[in-house]
Amino acid sequence: MDLIGNTMLITGGGSGIGAGLATSFHRLGNKVIVAGRKRGPLMALVQAHPGMEAMELDISDPNSIENAASLIAHKHPSLNVLINNAGIMLADDAANPMDDVTAVSQITTNLLGPIRLTSALVPLLRRQPRAHIVYNTSSLGYTPLAAFAIYSATKAALHSYVLSQRFLLKDSRVSVQEIVPPWVGTGLFGPSNHPLAMDLDKFIGDLMALLSTDDPEIVVNEAKTQRENVGPNEHSYVDKINTFFLGQSY
Repeated sequence: MDLIGNTMLITGGGSGIGAGLATSFHRLGNKVIVAGRKRGPLMALVQAHPGMEAMELDISDPNSIENAASLIAHKHPSLNVLINNAGIMLADDAANPMDDVTAVSQITTNLLGPIRLTSALVPLLRRQPRAHIVYNTSSLGYTPLAAFAIYSATKAALHSYVLSQRFLLKDSRVSVQEIVPPWVGTGLFGPSNHPLAMDLDKFIGDLMALLSTDDPEIVVNEAKTQRENVGPNEHSYVDKINTFFLGQSY
């Protein structure tokens, strides 16, 4: 995708990867709208970067999505980049009865949320000379972490959806990219300075360089082993990774 000259909406933009991307794109002169449920972090980011805009958006709520899409179409008709970054990660136990709230909230936010938001905005995106849809999935969609079974499953399902959407839009002016992060020090899982987590600033720097390409998947070096976990050795690799991570202290 082009890194300049865009009008872009970034969900989950108040912190972590979303805030890092928003800051980087803003510095390049793009029009950036950050969206999220919590007004405080959004406003702090906007105040630190004059010209950036904030929008309250709960992607687990279809009405919130509908209202946001209507506002974007009215206020920012030149929107040509959507970065679906928002998500939640909750621990669970697939070996025992599952808490329904834990399951439904993650499926609604991590899977239905980006699907619904993209569906609401794709008519506007298709009218642009060139547009981009970006999804932030996870290396856990390829190598699931057993203590976060639902989260891992939502990311695997979103990857599958991205493949279908990319195929259906291949002859249009809209490109579809998927970011496949490793464990990044955002505070979503474990402390942000955990030695096994990739530094957020380094991740954003590597990510921006890779986003400038037309590659359908954006995979930093630290995520490649987990992303490439396919084939007949998949089960033994998943067992190995989970044994390792469950043995760590957080």
